[in-house]
Amino acid sequence: MLPKSVQEALNDQIKNELASAHLYLSMCAYFESASLPGFAHWMKVQSREETEHAMKFFDYVHERGGRVMLKEIPAPPTKFSSPQAAFDAYLEHEKKVTALVNGLYETATKANDYATQVMLHWFIKEQVEEEKTGMEIVDQLKMIGDNKTALLMLDRQLNARAS
Repeated sequence: MLPKSVQEALNDQIKNELASAHLYLSMCAYFESASLPGFAHWMKVQSREETEHAMKFFDYVHERGGRVMLKEIPAPPTKFSSPQAAFDAYLEHEKKVTALVNGLYETATKANDYATQVMLHWFIKEQVEEEKTGMEIVDQLKMIGDNKTALLMLDRQLNARAS
């Protein structure tokens, strides 16, 4: 049986993962409007990934005999001043998600919920990858600066991400 404190925290995380998906879809729309289809593709794939994460939590709550209670998702920002600003926001958001996952682990530890601790190992590892990828793209955008040719090259590179 899922401890009540863990169930509540997991329900919050389902909301957070869906909010992440919503944010990245908003970033996708921004990149589409900026004629950067590779950046848009990358964010669309990222949005789908976050929805998958939410569903992993959703299914896990049910597997443990808990109850999912969906919560309201806030509207994401719709305007970004540049690709750099959008990816800076992406990286900061992923750092926030890392802190949330770490908090979930702490909640599971306090509740002596070993099964949830084990399940969260995958998410902890995933967050290391998310932050690493975000830092790489942010660093590349900083190197690019105002170089439009380099920006288009990065756009092509990001378009190669598997769906």
